[in-house]
Amino acid sequence: MKKIKYGTVIKHILLVTGAIIMLVPFVWMILTSFKTISEATQMNPFVIFPSEWRIDAFENVIRKMDFFKLYLNTFLMIAGRILCAVLTATMAGYAFARLKFRGKNFCFALVLFQMMVPTQIFIIPQYLMVSKIGMLNTLFSLLFPGLVTAFGTFLLKQNYMSLPKELEEAARLDGCNIGQTFLYVMMPLTKASMVALGIFTALFAYKDLMWPLIANTEQSTMTLAPALSKLQGQFSSNYPELMAASLIACLPMIILYLLFQKQFVEGIATSGGKL
Repeated sequence: MKKIKYGTVIKHILLVTGAIIMLVPFVWMILTSFKTISEATQMNPFVIFPSEWRIDAFENVIRKMDFFKLYLNTFLMIAGRILCAVLTATMAGYAFARLKFRGKNFCFALVLFQMMVPTQIFIIPQYLMVSKIGMLNTLFSLLFPGLVTAFGTFLLKQNYMSLPKELEEAARLDGCNIGQTFLYVMMPLTKASMVALGIFTALFAYKDLMWPLIANTEQSTMTLAPALSKLQGQFSSNYPELMAASLIACLPMIILYLLFQKQFVEGIATSGGKL
């Protein structure tokens, strides 16, 4: 018989315990969405499951909220932010990692500074910029904060730095210029990190609440997060309906992660140097 490694057992116990703790809010959301208001707000901690599984909350929120329009606005915002973030980050990351130009270290320090500063600081300048060009309450105003990403630039820079220099040298010996070397040799080797950046960008854009509330006040351009916030009352809330709407809203992110979890893990855990 193999000897039991108590350290491994303890690690697994801690990981399982942590996973259960993280799943408790999600399970509570699912169970509450099938309860009545009185069951959801009662103080008895031992009443976990609903006495009768009801779908009234789902029917009500589907009737009150135009989920098709909300999903469409949200997906357009996510697609635009992913496209802009991946495109700008992969080019900037390659430039900072592989090219030599005056002021490179200073420019990259500015990128790192942006990562360290809370994003709320940029809200007023971003709002003024969007307002000056007359793009409030439009799809562009939703995309504007995600046109560039400091985190994505840092992630791709580190990925390009991990690639061997011999790849570039071989490409240049074959007659490739800088653009061809980047497009046909270096960029395809960072696909895992690009997919991971796309997932991160989608997640951050999907749960973005403050900026859409500020830049979009019209129902036609509203996304899911602001729409969910309007279900929260000032003095009381219908928790079954709020949880039902939240469950419907988070399903696309769960499906996205299940589809791309392999690329997500690879983009974070590997250096991107596999051939």
